[in-house]
Amino acid sequence: MAEPINITSERVDDLVLLLHVMMQMRLPETLNQHLPRHWKQEGLDLGWVAAIWLCYIVSQGDHRKVWVQEWVEQRRYTIEQVCGLELRETDFTDDRLSILLRRLSEDETWAAIEQALTRQTINVYDLQAQQVRLDATTVSGYHVSEPERLFQFGHSKDDPSLPQVKLMLGVLDPLGLPLVTKKGRRQRAEGRRNFCRCTLHVLRPGGSKGLKPPPNQRFGCSQLGGV
Repeated sequence: MAEPINITSERVDDLVLLLHVMMQMRLPETLNQHLPRHWKQEGLDLGWVAAIWLCYIVSQGDHRKVWVQEWVEQRRYTIEQVCGLELRETDFTDDRLSILLRRLSEDETWAAIEQALTRQTINVYDLQAQQVRLDATTVSGYHVSEPERLFQFGHSKDDPSLPQVKLMLGVLDPLGLPLVTKKGRRQRAEGRRNFCRCTLHVLRPGGSKGLKPPPNQRFGCSQLGGV
């Protein structure tokens, strides 16, 4: 009697492409350098947890934690074969993802990851790092607004009834590749400080070497003198 054949059917979609792009960028290794494993931690490194979760966010257009574990389990064989990993059911629980978010929310850790990833990306793709463009935007949502919270009420072109957070973005011009992001409360002074921080981050030594602002973009921050 012939042995029964077990067939595993998984929906791949764009998962393999996303995983290969992140592996080419060495995203898991870069994250692991700045998110060291706790001596009691078992299972997958946080770098790989972040990379696979990012695949979920990009592929599904959903940043919520609640569905990640189920999504990964439905594509477990594909992920293991592409990445050479051995996944556990507990690698993508809400608790594990919350730990990852808490580690990424540390300002010093995030800045170090951002700089390392920028340098790595420019080297891998041989990008001409000559000019950076800075711009600001706001994001609103149904959040509680309190004096010490990130989301605050302010002038809005969208919905003044919702609290907002202001984002500063520095991108490699003309490609549009994001290099650095800075967040701040929705007040004018805070936005001005974030503009300065964002500029200094990409122009000073240790940031993205060789970058300069576009000639038509003026800086209104005295801290930029001598950069």
